[in-house]
This record gives sequence, C-alpha cells and structure tokens, in this order.
Amino acid sequence: MFPFQWLSWACDLSSDGGVRKEELRPGSGQAIPPGASLAVKYSGYLEHCDEPFCTNCYNKSLRLMKLGKDITLLGLEIGLLTMKKGEVARFVFTPDYAYGQQGCPPLIPPNATVMFEVEVLDFLDSDESDAFFELTAEQQDTFPLQKVLKVADTEREFGNYLYRKQQFEGAKERYKRAFSILGRSPSSEAEQCQIDTSKLLVLLNLSLTYLKLERPAQALAYGEKALEIDQKNAKALFRCGQACLCMTEYEKARDFLVRAQHIQPFNHDINNELKKLASCYRDYMEKEKEMCCRMFAPLNSSSG
Repeated sequence: MFPFQWLSWACDLSSDGGVRKEELRPGSGQAIPPGASLAVKYSGYLEHCDEPFCTNCYNKSLRLMKLGKDITLLGLEIGLLTMKKGEVARFVFTPDYAYGQQGCPPLIPPNATVMFEVEVLDFLDSDESDAFFELTAEQQDTFPLQKVLKVADTEREFGNYLYRKQQFEGAKERYKRAFSILGRSPSSEAEQCQIDTSKLLVLLNLSLTYLKLERPAQALAYGEKALEIDQKNAKALFRCGQACLCMTEYEKARDFLVRAQHIQPFNHDINNELKKLASCYRDYMEKEKEMCCRMFAPLNSSSG
C-alpha cells in the first residue's frame, strides 16, 4: 500500500485535513442524505499495509447499514455524505476522525491514520421512516396522512430492495410494517383513495413474497385482500391463481386465472400459468384414474 502522503492533495472535506477524499469513479443522482440506509463495499487499510484490517468485499450478501447507527466512524460518515450511488472513492482519516489516540487493539495501533476504499452500491433515504417507527402508536396517529403515506412508501421501497436481493423474509417484514400503518380512518373520499392505492401495492408485494417463501395460503390471503380494494386487478387475480395452483386447488386456480385472462388476454405470464394448470390437472386426473384402477383391480379379478 502506498504512503498516505500521496493523498495530501485530495479534497479536504473536514477543513482541517482530517478527512481527505479522492474520487475514483463518479456516481449519479443525489448525494447520500443523513440517516440513510446504504449498501456499501469497503476496505480499511493501515499505512504501508497491503492487506485490509477490515473489509466486507467478500460477503455474498451485503445488508443495508444505517448511517449513525451501523456506520459510526466519524470520518467515514463525513465521507459517505459526499458520495452518490455508483461512486467509488478513497478516503484518508487522521486519528481524530478514525480510531483516536487509543486505537482499536489488536488491529488498530494508537494514533493511527487509516485509509478506506468505498463503493456505494445503493441507498435509501430511510431517516424519516426509521424515526416514525420509534414513536408510540399515539404519536404516530398525530402525523398527517401525507407523512404516513411517505413512510409506508419508504418501507415498501426497502422491501423491494430486499426482495431484489432475494432476502424474502426481510422483504416480508418491511412490507408488513408498511401495511401496519395504513389502517387509519380517512377524512374524505380522496384520502381513502390514497390509502387504498398505497395498500394495494403493499398487498400485491406481500402476496408475491409469500409465494417466494412457499407459503401459498398466506399469498392467497393477501391476494384476496388486494381484490377487496380492486376486484379487477389482474396482478391480484394472477397471484391468487398461482397460490391456489400451489395448493392443488385446481378449480379455484382456474377461476382466478381465467378472470385475470379476461382483463389481460395477451399477458404471457397468465397464459403460461393456465397452460401449467392444465398440465397439472391432467397429471392429477391420470393419477386419480390409476389409483381407482388399483383399488378395484382385486374386485375385478375375484369376480372373474
């Protein structure tokens, strides 16, 4: 590893030389806001050391970490707040912005200047949502509807991120957290419409996630809740059909899928699921027929 003096020319973020930044690859969009939850790759180095004293670059799955809670190294917090999604940067932190006079034995010696290489993969502006769920139910009820809808939307986005990472249990919990705050009574028809729109998205996601978790009964329950809001929602009908097919409830599956097909006749997923249903039902009937033949075979042979 090169001497850290090489970065003496880098951007001084702290105005005292304690946090210096070299951008290695630019990012895009807005900078990371305070209190955000983010997915980052990082490696920390001591001067003249080629091997990192800490890294998560070899982890198969990166969890979202919250600034100020999971990420508490002062220099790293300051540096991350200047970064954007997709950005890669190198930082040098003096002891006051890193591990202080004491260091962190046995890995970090006293008064150590450290260097971090960081890549921002993704982030969510979750500060307002996290703060909301730390309140009591009574305090939450005092929030205006628009704030509640924003929190629910953030939780749903959080769930979507976990779903894309195939972390279905975590996604389910985020979706359920979003759904839990959407039960307030509206003061107008317009508010009811806003609540229903938000609920519908969450219910559809819950239904899909439970299918991924191979829990079709719950997937069906949430799909039917979605249909209570919009009885002609093709996605909800499709999810219910998939769930019934998983439970070998073929008649119910056909009913849901045919209704979905009427709404979206050229949807490949719906049409393919109907083909799958037909194949499963045919196999089921052949097995039933074979079982009946075995049951009555002794009777037929004895009567001869």
